[in-house]
Amino acid sequence: MDKRFNGWPSGFLGMLIFSGSLPATRVALTSFDPIFLTLARATIAGLIASFILLVSNKPYPPRRDYLSFLVVIFGVVVGYPLLSALALRHVGSAHAVVFLGLLPMLTALFGVLRNGERLRRGFWGFSLLGGLVVASFALTQGVKISVIDDLLMLAAVVVCALGYAEGARLSRNLGGWQVICWALALSLPLMLPLTLINLPSNPYQASWPALFCLAYVSLFSMLIGFFFWYRGLALGGIAAVSQLQLLLPFFGLGLSALLLGESINLIMLMSTLAVAVCVAGTRRFATPIERIRSCES
Repeated sequence: MDKRFNGWPSGFLGMLIFSGSLPATRVALTSFDPIFLTLARATIAGLIASFILLVSNKPYPPRRDYLSFLVVIFGVVVGYPLLSALALRHVGSAHAVVFLGLLPMLTALFGVLRNGERLRRGFWGFSLLGGLVVASFALTQGVKISVIDDLLMLAAVVVCALGYAEGARLSRNLGGWQVICWALALSLPLMLPLTLINLPSNPYQASWPALFCLAYVSLFSMLIGFFFWYRGLALGGIAAVSQLQLLLPFFGLGLSALLLGESINLIMLMSTLAVAVCVAGTRRFATPIERIRSCES
């Protein structure tokens, strides 16, 4: 079986885990401020990642990769969690969905820039259509303009896409679990003291749902999800598998309905079906032009 196909199930599992991030973040923000939440989730995940690396006795990554690790840390360890948490203080899931619709195309663009692949027009057409479906759905939910929060969410998805693409590139040599573990471990000497400095004055007053969601975004969103996501991107292609993120808002809203009482309507179900068709279309046209020509020659 083509290893590119094997990347899709792994990428889907990663996307499914990430779909709980926004609802969990919103619940965690009821007891923690955005800065502490960002630092705490990185610290908790960093401690676990460091233990995994210690037990597995893996050598340090080569020095040539350290700049790439800084990009991953900036994008997915600090940038996206902090910027999205700051925005989610004032906006709901439907508002955030507008910007998540941009994430697949941005990840594909960064993947193309970092790997030099040229993808067929059909791929970009389905990717753009999928993003428009996601944005159109969000607009039907009564989203209002909020300049500061919109800029925060836009910056969040840009740095997240960059971190996804750079981490996937590293995963081809190191493996997805090593990339995120090293990124978290390398950031721990900074994250740990900053977490202690920013400890809430009354941490024991945090609600149990907020503590549970802090544990979720630390263990699953920051660590385990990347095991599957980076593996999927590395095997199946960054541009191709990244389009699974088009489904992420709808799984996330489904979890919000289950956990936060938000409603599910016919428009959401129809939009999910339309996005699934777009994801299938991007997979159909995801083979790079160079690969097609080599097979035909």
